[in-house]
Amino acid sequence: MILVCPNCAARYEVDGAQFPAEGRKVRCKKCGHAWHQAPEAGQAEIEEAIFNPPKEPEPVAVPEPEIEAEAPQPSWRAPVLEEDAENDAAEDFHPDEPEVARPAAHGRGTALVMLGWAALVAVVLVIGWSAANYRSQIVGIWPQSASLFSKLGMAVNTRGLDFADVRHTSQTEDGQPVLVITGKVVNVTGKKLDVPPLRVTLSDANKHGIYGWTFTPSATALAPGQSVAFRTRLSNPPSAARHVELRFADGAE
Repeated sequence: MILVCPNCAARYEVDGAQFPAEGRKVRCKKCGHAWHQAPEAGQAEIEEAIFNPPKEPEPVAVPEPEIEAEAPQPSWRAPVLEEDAENDAAEDFHPDEPEVARPAAHGRGTALVMLGWAALVAVVLVIGWSAANYRSQIVGIWPQSASLFSKLGMAVNTRGLDFADVRHTSQTEDGQPVLVITGKVVNVTGKKLDVPPLRVTLSDANKHGIYGWTFTPSATALAPGQSVAFRTRLSNPPSAARHVELRFADGAE
């Protein structure tokens, strides 16, 4: 059975057994036109109507009717029907073309976003780990960063010297109270360092300083990993003293 598109005259060879007596709806693959196709018995009449449409008769003067009737439209061209993608039988006559699955753009975009976030988290973790483990070197290059590390709870030893085994005790000597402070200064770097004077500050319950003094350890320089013990004492310390602070003295102290 030969189907001919009423719109573009494209021809298709199909199995006539697929058409029931009442016909069925088909669509042209070339131009997309859809029409109702009768079974094979009416094929010759359709082709004749397509390629040899009836000529309009010569106009004849007739008395004007009382009621004008709209002139009938030629019936040889099939009407344009609404496309029904789900039930349209024209899909049966399209050549077999494999449907190519398009990649899901949304899924790919989501994967890229997740990958970007994972990379950002990894970079932040690496930076945080480096800052925590190499903060001494960072402070050495950028001293202003010491206050930032201190606010983050990661104090940085910028001197390379540290205190160890610090103790303070109250004793009585010759009937008078004596405050004794002992401990060690340790060089925690890999190079030789000078040992500065040490400063002791006594403060009250509100941590307001009430008395202080400076003393010098027995060693003025320490090799890498070396330590020096120190001992200092104060007779008749203030009775309001509640806290003891030990630090390296500044140049002016």
